[in-house]
Order: sequence, then C-alpha cells, then structure tokens
Amino acid sequence: MLKYLPDKMGSYRDEDVTFVMRDISHLSIEKNTEEREKTIQSGKAHYSEMLPIEYQPDIRYMKLYEAMLETYGQKVSLCVAVVAEKIVKARDTNELVLVSLARAGTPIGILIKRYLQQFHDLDVPHYSVSILRGRGIDETALHYIVHQHPKANLQFVDGWTGKGAITKELEQSVAKWNAAGKPTIKADLAVLADPGNCAKLYGTREDFLIPSACLNSTVSGLVSRTVFNERFMEKSDFHGAKFYDELKQQDVSQAYIEAIASHFTPDLAAEAKQAADNADVEQEPSWSGLQCIEEIQQHYQIKKINHIKPGVGETTRVLLRRVPWKILVNPSAKQNLEHIYILAEQRGVEIEYYENMTYACCGLIKELL
Repeated sequence: MLKYLPDKMGSYRDEDVTFVMRDISHLSIEKNTEEREKTIQSGKAHYSEMLPIEYQPDIRYMKLYEAMLETYGQKVSLCVAVVAEKIVKARDTNELVLVSLARAGTPIGILIKRYLQQFHDLDVPHYSVSILRGRGIDETALHYIVHQHPKANLQFVDGWTGKGAITKELEQSVAKWNAAGKPTIKADLAVLADPGNCAKLYGTREDFLIPSACLNSTVSGLVSRTVFNERFMEKSDFHGAKFYDELKQQDVSQAYIEAIASHFTPDLAAEAKQAADNADVEQEPSWSGLQCIEEIQQHYQIKKINHIKPGVGETTRVLLRRVPWKILVNPSAKQNLEHIYILAEQRGVEIEYYENMTYACCGLIKELL
C-alpha cells in the first residue's frame, strides 16, 4: 500500500509523461536572484529549498528561440534518435521504463518515448522525478514507480551533462538504493548531449545549443525547478514543484515536442541506427570535461568548483537564474551562441574568450561572500 500518490501537474499530454512530485504551487518560496545567491553561498540554505523568480523573455529573445528551434530542430531530433537506438541496443526493452530527471530531462524523455513508439512499436511508460545535487534522487518517487511496475527496467534520462555532478549524484543514489536490498536498478544515464564525457549513452558529445535550454518552465511543461524543504514538506513525501498555470499563454512546451518530433522520419531512424551500431556503448566515459573544469578553477582561483557551470545549457542557466561573474567562450566553437550574448548584455556580464576548453562556453558564478 502506497502512503503517497503524486499530484497531477504539468502542461504535457497525460500519455507523454507523469510527474512524480508534490504540487507546491500554493507556497511562496521565490527569492530574487541576488538574495537567493547570497543565501546559497552563505550555507544558510540549500539551493533546492527555494526557487528563483522565473525569467520571462522579451519578444526579441523569443524570436531568437524560434530561430534556434528552426536551426537546431533536425539536429536535436537526430540526437534523440541516436540515444534511443543506443538504449534499445544496450537494454532489455521488456519492462523498460523511462525516468527523466526534471526538468531538463523531461522533454528529452518524452521525445525518446515518442521515437520508441514510432520506430520500435514500444509503448514505454515515462515518469519525471526530482534529483538534487547534495540531496540525491527522490526515493519516494522511485518507490512509486517500482510499485507501479514491479519488474521495471529503469532507464534514467537527462538533457545534457556539464561537469558530471548529476551523473555522480545518480550513481550514489542508486548505489544506496541497491545496498538497501530494494529491487536492483541501473544508474546508467542517457543524455541528448554529453560534452562532459561522463555518460555511456548519448546522442552526441558535441556541446551545442539544445533550444529547450533557452527557456525555463515555459518549455518544461510549466513546471518549476524541484524543491525539497523540510520546513513545509514531509521528509518522506515526494520532492515538490510548482505548476505555473498563470504562464499558459507563454507556454511552448507541447509545441517544442511537436517541432522536434516532426523530424522523425525513416531516413533519420536509419541514420540513427547506423550511428548506434557503430558506437561502443560499453566504453567507459573519460570525464575529460571535469579535467577541463579543474583547470579553469585553478586559472581563475575559484574557491568552489560548483561555481563553474560548463556547456551551453549550464551557461544559459547561470544567466537566467544565478549571479554571473563572467562568461567564458571558446573562440574555436562553431555553435551559435547569440542567446548567450543577448543574456550577457542584458545582465551586464563580461564575455571573455578562453582557449583549450572542452565546451563551447562556460558560466562562472560571482562569489558574493
């Protein structure tokens, strides 16, 4: 008998994903960017105990998002197809259940589910759960999923890797889960892009702009970042999230899914299958991204490695919801980083060119204390 049941939330279709979370929309826990950053850096609160105020882009930025979706839609769809084919190759698809890590993993999980249904005739359940750096994965959510699917073969999904903090968090959480004698699960993470070289299953290792990284909840089912705060949440309950129903006029979540899925063709599937067949999915990741980050930390004398956020996706996040110090850009990167330049200009953040970087760009968080 389950003690907790998740709340229905999100603007995606019910058949695409189930958020295994507690709806905390009634709580007011947003803090402005600088106040939140000071609280995190002082150690007075964990980042997951509060929410940033959602950035609402202007018309210029939304036009750029649409242009990036047009430019990179085909590439995203191919990467989805490649990682989906690698999952089929690496895992037993009987009782396969996709578990995306909210929120960046959610649209990727939906797209993988759509692809598997279209080209492998697999109707795979898909759940989205919370994982928090320093707190681990939501075990109550895992209990719920395993209860729903007693023989489940879980495949975790995320959007991209940075320096691998979430990869390590997932591995530690799963090791703890398995050691407790619960139904054994694998910690393998499947991602669209793995510039950090820390995931076995990936669509590409190129650091490129995944358009969904440009926005917050309005491309993630109107769901906030996940929250866990024992001041107003039961310790054994699901992690929480807000459902920003008031932003439904700006919501492009479903439109994003349809735009990427529209590129799923037999030719694309054949190309993806060939790429997966040619890949060595047993090869251990090199973690070259982390080595690069450690060099940046030493070069700039940055006290905490968590203040370095590598890759296009993570740099975007720094500009949207943290207090940036400067943005490093790889001068040899061929990616379109226009949205990075726009956000940096809006926030008055310095752009500095930095060679010999694994990533296209990197966001450095300002040390406020």
